[in-house]
Amino acid sequence: MTNAYKIAILAGDAIGPEIMAQAVRVFSLLNQHRDLAFELLPAPFGASAYFSHGHAFPDETKALCDSADAILKGPVGLSYEESKKIPVEEQAERGAILPLRARYETFANFRPIYLSKDMIQFSPLKASVIPDGIDILLIRELVGGLYFGKKDRGVNSEGRRYVHETLEYTEDQIRQVLRVGFQQAQKRKHRLHNIHKSNVLMSSVLWNEVLEEVQVEFPDVEVIHLLVDAAATALCLNPGQFDVMVMENMFGDILSDQGGGILGSLGLMPSACMGPEKAYYEPSHGSAPDIAGKNIANPYSMIGSVAMMLEMSFGLEQEAAHVWSAMKAVFEAGYTTADLNPNTEDSSLVSTTEFGDLVMDRLEALLTN
Repeated sequence: MTNAYKIAILAGDAIGPEIMAQAVRVFSLLNQHRDLAFELLPAPFGASAYFSHGHAFPDETKALCDSADAILKGPVGLSYEESKKIPVEEQAERGAILPLRARYETFANFRPIYLSKDMIQFSPLKASVIPDGIDILLIRELVGGLYFGKKDRGVNSEGRRYVHETLEYTEDQIRQVLRVGFQQAQKRKHRLHNIHKSNVLMSSVLWNEVLEEVQVEFPDVEVIHLLVDAAATALCLNPGQFDVMVMENMFGDILSDQGGGILGSLGLMPSACMGPEKAYYEPSHGSAPDIAGKNIANPYSMIGSVAMMLEMSFGLEQEAAHVWSAMKAVFEAGYTTADLNPNTEDSSLVSTTEFGDLVMDRLEALLTN
């Protein structure tokens, strides 16, 4: 019996449609070579959706996502100048991304920071710092904290503009993501770095209190506490000390982008946003409007997000492993994309579509062996 899945496809803005076009080719190959049937359901989302439908997350897109088994989302957003043409509340981050997360309570964000030993030339770090490559799983709480707290702006009685933004967490929100962090640590090296700022923030004090309660359930996991600013330094000086890291929303936003920096590009960072009943998958990077339409964007993170979906939402571990192997093989064969190689005259430099072609050739070979 054929296993059938519905996938909501939110291509997004700028380079989003370009890299999404390469990612969805994976589903076509799986439909051809496995007893699987992926139905792709495209829908408007982001800045482009605002201009075409009047909302960044239109009702028709919400209905389609509700009906899907999983969601594949491209990057969203426009340049600063173009974004000013959209009302603040409808700009892609506020009008699309945050409502998507809230709708499906995708509280756990998985961001693998991975570079194989054979790909360390892409990193700006010295080879002596990462002799074995980089392999970190960053777990970010995704639906609480400063981004989702109460917000207010205005003019005070003295005629001065002000803004109030509240960092809010409940112990239940903290506990559920910490459990995910501990569970992932159990699957890997039984070591969990807890990233916090308890010397300043009361939210981190509560975070650490809850962690101590959850830790009792996982006696086989070593917990290492580290302040977020120290963690930023350590990611550059000795990333090998980390395996699984867990942290609140804003810390995770910042440190995961730094993770892309030590890899050499955010183009190498897919992610999964997991909720209790549904998940969406996306590249960690932005929409890069400055290179849109040039066919030079790196689709690795978008294709990698498909691999994460195959494993985490559908349990297709072998198929996911084949996707990772195909992409790794392209880079290890000496090919690079523009974000990883500034030398535009290099014959090994490939375009968005050429990278997709190379990956699909290798993937098909793996699926037919």
